[in-house]
This record gives sequence, C-alpha cells and structure tokens, in this order.
Amino acid sequence: MTQSTFWQSVFNRRMLICIFTGFTSGLPLYILISLIPAWLRKEGVDLATIGLFAIIQFPYTWKFVWSPFMDRFVPPFLGRRRGWLLLTQVALLIIITVFGMFDPQQSIWVIAGLSAAVAFFSASQDIVVDAYRRELLPDHELGLGNSIHINAYRISGLIPGSLSLILADHLPWDTVFQITGLFMLVGIGMTLAIKEASLSVPPRTLKAAIVEPFREFIGRKGIASALLILAFMFLYKIGDNMATALATPFYLDMGFSMTEIGLIAKNAALWPMIIGGMLGGLLMVKIGINRALWLFGVVQLVTILGFVVLSTMGNDKVALAIVLSLEYLGVGLGTAAFTAFIARSTHPKYTATQFALFTAFTAIPRTFVNASVGFIVDAIGWTNFFIFCTVIAVPGMLLLFKVAPWNENPGALGAEDADAKQVVD
Repeated sequence: MTQSTFWQSVFNRRMLICIFTGFTSGLPLYILISLIPAWLRKEGVDLATIGLFAIIQFPYTWKFVWSPFMDRFVPPFLGRRRGWLLLTQVALLIIITVFGMFDPQQSIWVIAGLSAAVAFFSASQDIVVDAYRRELLPDHELGLGNSIHINAYRISGLIPGSLSLILADHLPWDTVFQITGLFMLVGIGMTLAIKEASLSVPPRTLKAAIVEPFREFIGRKGIASALLILAFMFLYKIGDNMATALATPFYLDMGFSMTEIGLIAKNAALWPMIIGGMLGGLLMVKIGINRALWLFGVVQLVTILGFVVLSTMGNDKVALAIVLSLEYLGVGLGTAAFTAFIARSTHPKYTATQFALFTAFTAIPRTFVNASVGFIVDAIGWTNFFIFCTVIAVPGMLLLFKVAPWNENPGALGAEDADAKQVVD
C-alpha cells in the first residue's frame, strides 16, 4: 500500500460512518450494563435481583435466530439495511427515554420488560450494523474500519457509564434517562444521511438464509472442530466478563460515590481498554493471532486479581484507578486477539449470520452466567468472588491447545484475518 493510498483509507467518508455505527451500536448495551444496575442499586434493589437482570440481555445471545429474517426481508423504505436501522433506532430512542417514569421498587417487572425490549432492538441493530459495515468497506479497509468501529463502540460507554451517572447526582432519574436516550439521534441522523452500501439481492427464501451459513461453517471445519471453536468462544473471556458484570454495584459497596465512579472508574477502564486494543492489533502483526491469544489471555486472566486487592482495600481512589487501568488493558488486549480469531472463523459470503452466531456465543456468559453473579457475591463475598473469576478463566486458556496451538501460527493479521469483525465486552 502506497502512502497516498494509506491516507485515503484513513481519511474518508467510510471511516466517519464507522465512528457513527460504533457509537450508536454501543450506547444501548452500556445503558443495560452500566446505567440500569446503578439506578436499581441506588434505589435500593438487592444485588441478587440486579444480577438476574443479566438474563434480560438474552437477545444478544440469540440474535442469530432472527438475523436471517433481517437478511431476507426488506422494509418498504430506505432499503434493506437502512430501513431496519431506522426501525430499531427509533424504537430504542423511545424505550430508553421512558425508563425514568417508573419506580424500581414498585414497577420492577415493567422495568425488566423495558430492558428486554432495549436488548432486543439493540441486538437487532447490531445485526444490521455488522452487515452494513462489511458491505461498506473494501477489503484493504476492513481492519482499520472495524478498529474504528470498536473504539467508537467503547467510547459510547462514556454516556451511560459516566455522563449519566454524574447527572444522576444532580437531576431526577426521568430527566437522566431522557437525556441519555436522545443520544440515539446520532444513529438516526447517520441512517438518514448514508446510502445503502450494497444493492445485492437478498436470499430467495428464508430457508436459504437460515441453512446455508450453518452448512458452510460445519462443512469447512467439521463437526468436532466447530464445536471446539464454539466452546472456546464461550469460555475465553468468561472470567473477565463475570468480574465486571456487577462492577458499578461493587464500586458503590466499596464506598465510592456516583460522581467518583463516573470520573474515575469509567475513564480508568475505558482508555486503557482502547490502548490495549490498539496495542494488541500492532503486536499481532509481529506474533500472529495464535500466540496473541495465548499471551493476551494470560494478561487478562492475571489482571482479574487486581479486583481481589481492591476488595480488601475498600475506598481508595488511587487503587481504584490503578486496578481498573490494568484490568481493562488486559481486556483490550484479549479482545483484540479474540476479534481476529472471530474474523478468521467466518466466511465472507455468510458474514451476517455467522457473525451473529459467533457473537451470540460470546454473549452467553454475559447473559446467563452473569445472572448468577449476585447470588455468588451474596454467598461468598466480593474477594472470594474475584478469586473464583480468575479460576473459571482457566478452561478457556486450556482450549487454546486445540483451537490455536502456539506453534501453529497462520501469520500476521492481514487483510484475510482483519476480515470481518469485532467483539464488545
């Protein structure tokens, strides 16, 4: 790639679109995992109930079920991708803004229903965003475009995870949710401004849209290998997913105020995670995907122990910043390698449904396993819980012997490996 081609790939309209797709895709998820738990805990809801709210995120796990439907059918306006985007984004804006109208102590089931609706429309938006971005980017821009999308996805967490928490110390909750929901206008504006990236013909039948992606993956890998890959996707990040599942309630229990969480915890987590992701991508050029999975996996496992230290120190702002910086540096590194592995496991012809399937498996720990976190913490305490999270991360590392052996290194992260996609923790 010449220098002029490089700069053309960096500064173009496609990269700007990737910023907007990342932001609008990440915002609803971070509302569910950051803002809702903080709101419920502040209003006196117990940890076990808050932990059960993780089950509400099941659409992220099962979105592959209806992804063929969104690939097969075209809305009567704006086209196949933009039409579905507008429908999901308008629904999200409306639902998010009405959360604060309800009292968690009196209407917990209503709030649970609204949260499930946010998860459904958010997961549906992700299906379309992933497909649109794959159609938008030429092969030599896939790596850069997906990296920009991932970072924008994470930066969107500053809205519900930082700004909204700070506002909650000064404004009523209904106003906080209204302000937060209005940020979905970013995505709606993008959808109205862009054009369809591809005019390709949808699958002729719903059956074809469902069957072929699965048949290709199993045929290419074999049943045994395919099952091992899916098991690895489930287990590789389960430890750090569980460790951060009730992060905000943990900070509150350690005595930190909402403003301290907004200013220290969220920023100390976000920027090291972004740096880790960028650094991980650069290192993979030298060491390849398999070895990156090993090295970065060890880092993300060891840094969970920082929460053990923090749980014994209590309200220490410096310790909070240091522990979170190290933990999320490991998260960023691990996600960079995991993203490359996901990309290598997909087939470009079936990216939408296969990617929905793979990301669904990575969301299972965050959804069903994390639902038990509140009960575990109540039973054994925060310190023992974080030790448990470290131990449970080991099986995913052991599967690397089968799915990504150290000496079986297929080379650097190039156009083939950067192909498709991204994972968000």
